[in-house]
Amino acid sequence: MDELIIAGRSFRSRLMVGTGKFASNEQMANTIAASGAEIVTVALRRVNVNDQQDDLLNHIDRNRYLLLPNTSGARDAEEAIRLARLARAAGCDPWIKLEVTPDPYYLLPDPIETLKATEILVKEGFTVLPYINADPVLAKHLQEAGAATVMPLGAPIGTNKGLKTRDNVAIIIEQATVPVVVDAGLGAPSHAAEAMELGADAVMVNTAMSVAGNPQLMAEAFGIAVEAGRKAYLAGLGKEQQQAVASSPLTGFLRDK
Repeated sequence: MDELIIAGRSFRSRLMVGTGKFASNEQMANTIAASGAEIVTVALRRVNVNDQQDDLLNHIDRNRYLLLPNTSGARDAEEAIRLARLARAAGCDPWIKLEVTPDPYYLLPDPIETLKATEILVKEGFTVLPYINADPVLAKHLQEAGAATVMPLGAPIGTNKGLKTRDNVAIIIEQATVPVVVDAGLGAPSHAAEAMELGADAVMVNTAMSVAGNPQLMAEAFGIAVEAGRKAYLAGLGKEQQQAVASSPLTGFLRDK
């Protein structure tokens, strides 16, 4: 399958995964491996990137995965920028998943603060992957500011509701000049396949795997779904029809002779 390219870097997998909510670090590591993902996000508030003995980080092979720190929990641009700088100072690659979510209930991203932080971090040499509402206008502004991707939500974080923002995500994909990664709310492999069939370049999944009865098996299912959705998109889906159209000819039967 064709590779995903972000900021000039190639990835075979189009599935990104998170590290939160797992029952143990061992379960997390096994699930990541089963998913086939190559990009793994870690909340900077949950780990000490300066501590080489941090237990969670010890379960992530930095030679195998791109560790993508995220600014989850940041309430404004200033806080997100500070977290990003700390991660880089600790030796992380200058890649950052930018999350600015001042609302603790719905965890919806702040568009103004996200754009502000993106502009500053890009100027400082960061590769910025911003998490956003499915807002096509904001997506264009972020691309103009130098964002490496845009990551519109499918539904609020952790809700498992699926691609509720489908129409707006389709517009973002149509207008995109950078990869579009559907992030948040995808609760089933079918949701991921739907996003990929729509033309998304990748998807980000965490909760759906970590809360599953068998996280590793669910991770495998998501990996397969992402590949299937991408192949369907590349193949070209047939158009929906209002009227039934026979797949076999309705003339030329033996009885018609």
